[in-house]
Amino acid sequence: MAGAYCPLTEDTFSRFLSQSNVYGLSVLPCPGPGGHELLAATLKGKVTNFKYQDLRDKLRAGAREVQFTYIPVDAEIVSIDSFSKSSPKRGLVVGITFIKDSGDKASPFLNIYCDYEPGSEYNLDSIAQSCLNLELKFTPFQLCHAEIQDEGQQENVFLLGGNDQYIHLYKENESLHQFEEQPVENLFPELKDLPSNVTWLSVHNVPDTERRITAYGCQSGYFCVSHVDHRKREILQSWSLQQDGPLSKVLIFSMPSVQQQPDEGLMWHDGYEEQTFKEEYSILVTSSIELSAVYRNILQNGLREQLLLPDSDQFDSVLCAVSVDVDFDGEPEVLLGTYGQELLCYKYMRQGGIGGQFQLLWQRSFSSPLLCMAVVDLTWDGLYELAIVCLKGLHILQHSLTKTSHCLIQRLREQVERAKISDTSHIQREAESAQSHDHTPDCTSDTLT
Repeated sequence: MAGAYCPLTEDTFSRFLSQSNVYGLSVLPCPGPGGHELLAATLKGKVTNFKYQDLRDKLRAGAREVQFTYIPVDAEIVSIDSFSKSSPKRGLVVGITFIKDSGDKASPFLNIYCDYEPGSEYNLDSIAQSCLNLELKFTPFQLCHAEIQDEGQQENVFLLGGNDQYIHLYKENESLHQFEEQPVENLFPELKDLPSNVTWLSVHNVPDTERRITAYGCQSGYFCVSHVDHRKREILQSWSLQQDGPLSKVLIFSMPSVQQQPDEGLMWHDGYEEQTFKEEYSILVTSSIELSAVYRNILQNGLREQLLLPDSDQFDSVLCAVSVDVDFDGEPEVLLGTYGQELLCYKYMRQGGIGGQFQLLWQRSFSSPLLCMAVVDLTWDGLYELAIVCLKGLHILQHSLTKTSHCLIQRLREQVERAKISDTSHIQREAESAQSHDHTPDCTSDTLT
């Protein structure tokens, strides 16, 4: 059981008028200097914008409702997502799915908000008035985005799961100034012919390569990870497994390598020639009824190396998760949020050699279930805040600046000591080398003249 205390303290809490859900939080990217912002959606058609503002040389937290058009007062928001257009394009894009009560039947919609007027591309209030309203023929689930490369240009697209056992892709038609649905298999062949309704989708582009990792979890408990060449639109490798209960979250994140692999340029694995990646990518899978698990080093091991998170099934269903370096040791911890009102922090502990396991480091209780989380720098100080949407509102947790400054000073001292030791060793080696050179016999012979 956890023996340490949570190092995060609550900075502020914003109460919602109605509850949110597991798809109700989005990090709003900001193009200029300053911290990021948050958009939190509640079931009764309300969207709250949360950010810190610099007022009289003090940072103050503020939350306000944003009036997004074409969302009826009786609508229930299902999911929300946002992204900033890839350069050279400009502008923020916000997507909101909701279900309108139309009496005899429920009518689902996807609204996409984007302002094309110069000077208004990043103005949230202007964006909220520029709406493309799309009626859906399925009940929407998670709305997310992914960056693709199409015809030599990078751009973001929306990916929307639903109860029709399909992932729907929405791509911008720049000439018409609107988004259109396109067949998902054209850009994401790994998302074709899904076996069940997808409850969570995660896409990660591997830096400095033309590869991506796509992972999704389903209502049926089916879980799949694919390694894809997105330029050729070819699935290089794919792994899957079947669990007993619905999957609530899949998360792709990086863990430090256990063994440093030599830079050999290319290596062979499972019949495919692939690059030696600098990062070691792992997948977190959380379930509504089973233990959460991390599958380590996917690109090398597939799903063979499973690391369970002990006691992660003891606090009701796990609903949300993030990966972040909480203790500043350069290695990420895994944070789980549960319906049982607990925040759980797991740390990977090495056990000699190259093996190890996750241990519950600490836990923190809340007054209501934890629905969704995000790790983001809201105060533009280089330290990440933890945003948690609970049943009753939005919590913002921060590191203690006093403890952080002490940690920084200690790390700087350690760096200085290592530098001194390194310099001393270098000087000593040079002295020994010079001394050895002075005692080297003179091999020049006068008889050779």
